[in-house]
Amino acid sequence: MGKARILAEFWSFLRVRKKYWLAPIVIVLMMLSLLIVLTQGSALAPFIYALF
Repeated sequence: MGKARILAEFWSFLRVRKKYWLAPIVIVLMMLSLLIVLTQGSALAPFIYALF
């Protein structure tokens, strides 16, 4: 329940403050972190880390 509350609070922050441009940045960062976590033990890891 804690993660859902954080997402709901973040969404309400974006709505109230009219900072919709932050949503795509956060989504891309979450996708990149998920990609790094999922490929950590695979043969693709050296190629992913070379991007950064």
